[in-house]
Order: sequence, then structure tokens, then C-alpha cells
Amino acid sequence: MGNREDLLAGARRCLIEKGYGRTTVRDIVAAAGGVSMAAIGYHFGSREALLNAALMQALDEWGEEVGRVLAEAESPDQASPAERAEAMWQRMIDTFATHRSLWLASVEAFVQAEHSPELREQIAAGQREGRRGMAASVSGLEEGSVPERTVRTLGSVQLALFSGVMLQWLGDPEHAPSGAEVVEGLRALMEGMTGRPADSATESAGESGTAAGEAG
Repeated sequence: MGNREDLLAGARRCLIEKGYGRTTVRDIVAAAGGVSMAAIGYHFGSREALLNAALMQALDEWGEEVGRVLAEAESPDQASPAERAEAMWQRMIDTFATHRSLWLASVEAFVQAEHSPELREQIAAGQREGRRGMAASVSGLEEGSVPERTVRTLGSVQLALFSGVMLQWLGDPEHAPSGAEVVEGLRALMEGMTGRPADSATESAGESGTAAGEAG
């Protein structure tokens, strides 16, 4: 790798080990294998710009990992929609352990975005893509054909659930919910909102959606 790539790799390592605020230029240089301090200014302009670039790189990987899990969940190897949903959630949860440093970096990015318009826009773009991808996965539609209203409703709620479950696993993995418990909670939530068993409410909603589509 060249100096630029070494610096990015070193900054990523420091973000994971020390966090954004505690990482110094000397820390990055040491983690980058002794690249000179002047190289940071040459390639990135400042410590903050380098750390932001490392965070953006982590966010890109975050999006790729979520997309991979959603794509795997789309394979029709489950007996029912509920089982497919449970399998998808469990795959997501598994990544919180195997990619813990990646998810921690994504949380760090949200904090630092308050002071970086560039980083904030990167996060906003990732959220827009995430809402659409999750809406497509749950609805079974291609991303390009998901109605904008579905992205704004189904996609937003699914992304909110994902973020909330992720934070629980990062903060207290011993008591965080499993994939089965997430789906069970969603069933209970639907029953509480409709006053009917979740399966009945889902079937009714599906029939209403079909009727609305036929009427349109």
C-alpha cells in the first residue's frame, strides 16, 4: 500500500482502539507503520479530515454488509414470511458480533457528523439507500420499483428497528434480543395496534393492499 492507504488503515485502527476524540496524529502515524506526520497534511490536510475519510470508508463497508445480509434473506429457502424475517434478523445480529468494530465506527460517525457537513451528507445518503434496500427486502420488490411511500414508511421503520437492535447488541449483548425475539416483539406490537392476532392482521392488510392495487 502507499502512504495514503497506510494512513487510512492506521486511522481505522485508531478509531476502533481509541475513538475519534482520543486519537492523535502520533497515534495514526504509529498505527500506519511510521508514515511521516507531514504525509497527513499532504494527503488529507488535517487529522480531522483523515479521520473523517476513515469513517466514510467504514460507512461504505457498513452499507455493503447490510446489503449482503438483505440479499441473503431474499433467497426463498424459508417456509414462511415469518421464518424468513427471523432468519434475516438473526443474520443481522450475527454481524454485530463478527463486525463489532465496523458497527462501533458507524456510531462514532453519527457523533462526528454534527461537526462535519461532508460526513453528515455521507450518512444521509447511506440512510436513504438503507431505507430503500430494507423496504425492497421486506416487500419482495426490486429496489428500483419500490414506491416512495413504501420507502418512507416500511423502509424507515425497518431501518429504525435495525439501528435500535444494533445499539442494544453493542451496549449489552448479554441481554439483547435474538432474531426470534425481534419477530415475536413485532407480532405483539401488531396485535396491540390492531386488536387482532398478527397473522389475521397481516392477511387483512395484504388483502386491502391488493384491493387498492386493483382499484388503481
